[in-house]
Amino acid sequence: MFLAKVEGAVVATKKSPNLSGRKLLLLRPQLVDEKDPTKFRPGVNTIVAVDSVGCGEGEMVMFCQGSSARLAPSLKDAPVDAVIVGIVDSVDVFGKQIYSTKQE
Repeated sequence: MFLAKVEGAVVATKKSPNLSGRKLLLLRPQLVDEKDPTKFRPGVNTIVAVDSVGCGEGEMVMFCQGSSARLAPSLKDAPVDAVIVGIVDSVDVFGKQIYSTKQE
């Protein structure tokens, strides 16, 4: 699993029938900064993921990719490579909280 911020939504009116009715979100992975592990640094890429938990823009989420993504409920037959599986409440690194929904 990976951490990411939801940066936006993706709308596709023509898509695989197995994706019909699914919310697609644009994610930016968040990496613990090697120089200062008390902070995140944004990844350089973005990822389109299926939302399975009802999250929204600006939230920190957990997502998985690859064959693990198809294990999410009702996605077994969908052509999915990334799925959001959780909304993050807080992140602690080396005993220090570096993210909390209460901070925002």
